[in-house]
Order: sequence, then structure tokens, then C-alpha cells
Amino acid sequence: FDFCQAEGKKRPSENLGQVLFGERIEPSPYRFTFNKKETCKTVCTKTYDTTKPEDKQKLDFLKKSMLLNYQHHWIVDNMPVTWCYDVEDGQRFCNPGFPIGCYITEDGRPKDACVINSEFHEKDTFYIFNHVDIKIYYHVVENEALGARLVAAKLEPKSYRHTHPDNPDCSGVPMDISNKANGEVKIAYTYSVSFEEEKNIRWASRWDYILESMPHTHIQWFSIMNSLVIVLFLSGMVAMIMLRTLHKDIARYNQMDSTEDAQEEFGWKLVHGDIFRPPRKGMLLSVFLGSGTQILIMTFVTLFFACLGFLSPANRGALMTCAVVLWVLLGTPAGYVAARFYKSFGGEKWKTNVLLTSFLCPGIVFADFFIMNLILWGEGSSAAIPFGTLVAILALWFCISVPLTFIGAYFGFKKNAIEHPVRTNQIPRQIPEQSFYTKPLPGIIMGGILPFGCIFIQLFFILNSIWSHQMYYMFGFLFLVFIILVITCSEATILLCYFHLCAEDYHWQWRSFLTSGFTAVYFLIYAIHYFFSKLQITGTASTILYFGYTMIMVLIFFLFTG
Repeated sequence: FDFCQAEGKKRPSENLGQVLFGERIEPSPYRFTFNKKETCKTVCTKTYDTTKPEDKQKLDFLKKSMLLNYQHHWIVDNMPVTWCYDVEDGQRFCNPGFPIGCYITEDGRPKDACVINSEFHEKDTFYIFNHVDIKIYYHVVENEALGARLVAAKLEPKSYRHTHPDNPDCSGVPMDISNKANGEVKIAYTYSVSFEEEKNIRWASRWDYILESMPHTHIQWFSIMNSLVIVLFLSGMVAMIMLRTLHKDIARYNQMDSTEDAQEEFGWKLVHGDIFRPPRKGMLLSVFLGSGTQILIMTFVTLFFACLGFLSPANRGALMTCAVVLWVLLGTPAGYVAARFYKSFGGEKWKTNVLLTSFLCPGIVFADFFIMNLILWGEGSSAAIPFGTLVAILALWFCISVPLTFIGAYFGFKKNAIEHPVRTNQIPRQIPEQSFYTKPLPGIIMGGILPFGCIFIQLFFILNSIWSHQMYYMFGFLFLVFIILVITCSEATILLCYFHLCAEDYHWQWRSFLTSGFTAVYFLIYAIHYFFSKLQITGTASTILYFGYTMIMVLIFFLFTG
């Protein structure tokens, strides 16, 4: 964008999480001195001659961004500068950004922010917010060394056509840019700043006013109650089956003393000689289990830290950094779990197993990420990740994660294989004709519905925080939902597993992985719905990016739920 640039100031350094999320912080040309009031100070003036093609292109880009309601995001002392305005039923909403400008349509309807001022009334016209009134609230520190701390920064965007850009007076008519305007367009950027002491806000709780204005918490409690009901229902079912049915079956089994009774076995006992037959594609299953364990522990620890408040929105990029570092360090459990299962499936090719565990799932994620990055490079986006960071991520993966996976696998293969309580028969049993709901596909599709029902309200807020730049801070809720999701996945799988073992189908390993893993497919469907109903994304590159990043999330979610 062609706004005022800061001359020769260094860019602030960023952590890994910010770089991965494409957050770039730029120095600002707006200069403040503490407690020094400024009124109507000029920053710079931009002139566009619409007869020159490059100027016209810059102006058209500005107009397009106003049409799409692009926002400025400013930071002072790590606090977002907010624009607070009244919304319905007497509440104030504090937006951590403010629009570049706004547009009045050809039939005179004001769009987005144009409703704030009745002077914006020209048809088919853009109004640019070229003046800001900034108010900085501070709190004088008692009892320590003399000084003051910033507790809030708020602004009001205004639009003025400065008749004398050299000594502006910040009054008069708004700065309008007609859609059909020709000739020269001059935009002077100005600001006013004032300081006000605020005794009531403590420095530690200075984020509260932004978070309080986000009207989400009542929906959250509703969704948690909804999820808990699902969990109680499932737990009841599982308990009933475990206690009543299995108890009855086992008691009946123990009463049989003569051998001729034992011939008339039924249900799940018929398959005892086949239940531990190694699954087809056991290698792939063990690799998925290893990677899934890694992601499960990573999610648990990250959310636990977030609950304790280490990863609040004030630490920019901390969440992503924490997740990546944990993922790298958790190579050992991945290698160990994969090796244990592979050995118990009777596998021999342990080298292939270790290599696949350390490279298959991370490789897919990295390849996807790399392709997305190439698209961002091609588009010249500021979210493109610099080459150095890519090398750093590769180094983390190859030099830390992979050796740790090898160590885990070494211990996994050294231990004795998991002992099975019953011998496996030489000849596989024939599986009888299955009824509709114990067939693999319907069972798997049904299994994913319940876990998805638990999380989909949280998903909406998470997707909003990723794509619509709203702050996400409800980690307590998220941790609860995470625990509920883990329980729901396990219980739904146990139930369906019991049903199809009763129908004498003993291929349970892959089915139990896929039953809860299918939640990821519902997640994908939801993401597609979200794309069409909530986001106005135009252009091929943006669409490919959205779905590319969604596929990464779906894969991680699949391994995690499975």
C-alpha cells in the first residue's frame, strides 16, 4: 500500500510463530513524545496523477482495498491501537484495527464504516481516513521509580480534505475520491495525539477492555453443555455395554464346564482366534499411530500452557512457536509408539518404519507448506516466509526431530513385542454377511459425527481467529473441548468396535483408527462451508492458499483424532 513510510528505522525482530503466521511488523512514521500533545501534525502528502499509469494503479489499489474493507493494525507498546464504537443494545465494540476508508455505492448506500459520519453522502465515492485522533491512556506508577505505563491506546479515524497540506487545520469537508475522478488527487496524512491519565486500569489487566467487548462467552457455555451431554450419553452407553453385556457374556462363558456346551459360542467369542491377526498395511497404521501420538501430546501441552496464560494474545506468535518447538521435541514418543505397534504386528522392516515415521506425515505437511509459500512468493505477498526461516525449520526437523525419532524407535524395538492373551489361528475365519450398519463404511461415517458435534462451535471461533484476524483467547474453553473430544473419540470407537466384533468381523485395527479419524472429513466439509458462507475470497491464489492451509489442518486433525 502506498501509505507514509518511516525513514531509515529498523524493523522489529519477530519470533518463529509470527514469521510462520505471516505477521510482519513495520516501523511507523507517526512519532509521539510522552505527555506532549500534538494537534493536526502532518506525516506526509501523497499525490496521484491519474494520467500516469503507475499512479493510477496505486490509486486503484487503494480504492479496491477500501471496497473490501481492509484494516490498519497499529501497535503501541505491544498493545493494539483500538477503534471503539457503539453497537446495538448499548454495548461498545473495540476493534483492534480500523479501516483504510469506505465506499458509498452508486445508489447512495453507505458501506461498512461510512455509516459513522453523515457527511459521507456523495454517490459512487470513496472516503479515505487520512486523519487519526489518537488518545493514549496512561497510569502513573506509584511506589516504584517515577514513570508512567501505557494502559490503552484508542483512536478515531477521520477524513479531511486539507486545503493547505503544508499547514493543515483538520477541519472542513471529508477527503472524497470520486470513482470517476481524473486529474490530480492529493491526500495529506495527519494525526493528533493526546494523553490522559487513567487511574482505574492496572497495567496487568490492560487487555481486558478489548476482550470484554467480544461478545462470545455465552455461546461458549452453551456449546460446552451441548458437548457434555454427548459425552454423558456415550459414557452411559459404553458403561452399559461393558458392565451388563460383557459381564453377562463372561459369566455365561465361565458356567460352561462340559466341552459340548462350549461348541455353541456366539458373538465376539467366535473371533478370539483371529482378533490379533496383524492388519493389512500394518506399516502405515503404525506410522500414523506414531505421528498421531506426537500431535496428541503436542496439543495437550500447548493448550495446557495456554490455559496458564503463557500464550496470551499479548505474546504475539507464542502459540505457534510453542507448538512447533514441542512438535520437534516430541519425536521420541512418535518413534517409540510406531516401533511398538509395528513389532506387535509382526513387522520385520524396522528401518523403513523409522524412516516413514520421521518423514511421511511431516514431509506431507512441509511439502504443502512449501507449495503455499511458493504461491505467496509469486504473488509478492508480505506473508511469504523468507528462505532463512525455511532452512531453520528444515534444520529443526532433520537435526532434532529425526534423531529423537530414531532414539524412540530404538527403545521401542528393544522392548519385547506386546503379548497377546490368545493365540492366533493358522487359518483365517470367514467373515459372515454383515448387516448395513456393521459394514466398514457406514460405521466409519457414523463414528465421526459425534466428536464433530462436540467441537464445531469452537471451530467457528478458531477459523475466525485464523482467517478474520479476530483475537482468540478462550483457551480454557478450548482445553475443556479438547478433553471432551478425546473422550468422545475413544468412546464412539469402543462402541462401534463392540458392535462389529459381535457381528464376527475381526478387522478392528484400521476401523478403530478411521472411525474417529473420520471427524477430520467433517472438519473439511465445515471448512468448505465456512469458505463459501463467511469469507469473500476472490482470486485463484487466495483460494488455493485457503484450501492448502486447510488440508494441513485436516491432516493433523486426522492423525490426532485417529
